[in-house]
Amino acid sequence: FAGTVKYYGDFDPAPLAAMQEVIADFEAANPDIKIEFQNFDHEGYKTSIRNFLTAEAPDLANWYAGNRMAPFVTSGQFMDVSDVWEEHGLKDSLASALPSMTIDGKQWGVPYTYYQWGIYYNKEAYAAAGVEVPETWDQFIENCAAFKEAGIDCVTTGTKALWPGAGIFDYLNMRTNGYEFHMALANGEVEWTDDRVKATFAEWAKLVEPGYITQNHAALDWQDAAALLVQGKAANYVMGNFAVAVFKEGGMTDDTLGFLPFPTINPDVARAEDAPTDTVHIPSGAKNVEDAKKFLAFLAGADAQTTINAAMGQLPINTDAKVNEDDPFIKAGFELLST
Repeated sequence: FAGTVKYYGDFDPAPLAAMQEVIADFEAANPDIKIEFQNFDHEGYKTSIRNFLTAEAPDLANWYAGNRMAPFVTSGQFMDVSDVWEEHGLKDSLASALPSMTIDGKQWGVPYTYYQWGIYYNKEAYAAAGVEVPETWDQFIENCAAFKEAGIDCVTTGTKALWPGAGIFDYLNMRTNGYEFHMALANGEVEWTDDRVKATFAEWAKLVEPGYITQNHAALDWQDAAALLVQGKAANYVMGNFAVAVFKEGGMTDDTLGFLPFPTINPDVARAEDAPTDTVHIPSGAKNVEDAKKFLAFLAGADAQTTINAAMGQLPINTDAKVNEDDPFIKAGFELLST
């Protein structure tokens, strides 16, 4: 079939059904193009992508934005698709993800979904300690003293796997030094002994030294810490929106669970957010580049992004896509990330 596009991905069942719907819509709109999709399991995919990009590359491949994308860009295994962005006005419609899709002034794929991180909090714990939702870091730290007095952990986390701690560092560093510095540090362009990094750890010390973080966090999985928030033994949790399902399974409702953006530390730095972003790329070894680019443009559109994110319970990046207005956390995330 002349217009066949080979597409490799790693979807769970709900997103897989959504992507199959998007593929069917694309094929209906482009009857001369056929998308041949092959699904892998997540962990297996992380290994096999290193092999198939080198050997038998498909025309499209799932991956992630930012520093996850960088090695494949620098090794020349992903294709520059800046022309797709220019031709379809994606720098405007996908503006919030533009920095994380750009390396050397060029775009290397198309994002189709993301979700916010921030602080999830127990409203009942706030009421018990008699404190208000903070806007600044100083207010947050003041609240911590009141939580400690009430016998509640101000911040909980589970760092048995290290990434929840990395999320806290991301926010402290972005709020102290800004996005550009944070990315330079993460990319190895700045020494970890730099005074600006020390300033970030000085902010972290305001939580650690008075004992405002769950003491045994290094022994806890992130789900264990989630249970402490559910039980009201902890007030705040720096985490991604996927955790909402776990909080609600534990019995929290929209009446007891709140969400707040990570507070301002330095008012002079522009606000940036942690928003893990799923992407599709054209490998450099792709055979049918022309039709693959047509699919990328379709996937970037408002309709496709509405369809896939409704099924995933995540956020579309396209500013014209529709968001699930019934979910307060999805709605709060969309407002957070679209600004």
